[in-house]
Amino acid sequence: QSVVYLTLYNSAFILTIIVIYGILLRVINKLTFEGINRRFLGGRTMKSTGIVRKVDELRRVVIPIELRRTLDIAEKDSLEIYVDGEQIILKKYAPACLFCGQAKDITVFKSKNICPACLEELKN
Repeated sequence: QSVVYLTLYNSAFILTIIVIYGILLRVINKLTFEGINRRFLGGRTMKSTGIVRKVDELRRVVIPIELRRTLDIAEKDSLEIYVDGEQIILKKYAPACLFCGQAKDITVFKSKNICPACLEELKN
């Protein structure tokens, strides 16, 4: 029974990797930016950098140092991953308030992100 379970688990994992690999290949090969959902970009338009990266043997893509410096992405920073049709959007993760979604002046209380306004409301 455990052998069957592991086989099903491995099959599901491999299928997930294949699907992600397929999506990455389509995005990298097309490099079309029309129709991007602007809510992910905060109303800004996308511009091509002219940088192309290949997916390595472990199915990873390296973000070039120029982009990491420009976007202030440091080692161990968290990135949010969005999918818009056949496009993958990486956005630097900004913790937001658990209640209202505001990302400014966040306080961590018992491992939960809370903004000052919601924290004051909870006190009352």
